[in-house]
Amino acid sequence: MDNTDIDGEREPDYRMSLAAERTYLAYLRTGLALLAAGVAVVGALPDAGAQLLRRCVGLLLVGVGGTVLAVARPRWVAVDRAMRRGEPLPTSVVVRSLGLVLVLAAVAAGVVVLVL
Repeated sequence: MDNTDIDGEREPDYRMSLAAERTYLAYLRTGLALLAAGVAVVGALPDAGAQLLRRCVGLLLVGVGGTVLAVARPRWVAVDRAMRRGEPLPTSVVVRSLGLVLVLAAVAAGVVVLVL
């Protein structure tokens, strides 16, 4: 007897479920870190200059952090569903875009450092 239920879904290997959960938690940690970084960029050294640029970098980081937090749960649900159905794991536009956005934020932060 296999572990397939009425909907044609089966219980995935617990190691894969735990790996998906760890990835979900990593999404949450990343989102929180980006939010904190965005606030820190704006709040740290308020009289240091480059106020507009620091606010733009901070807003970018807060926006990316909020986006990561918003997609974390739906992504975890989609991965879990795919594992239960034996389907290929879904791709994520956010994961692909996150690296590019963070590179842009790093370049802008470098400009802030040079201006200060």
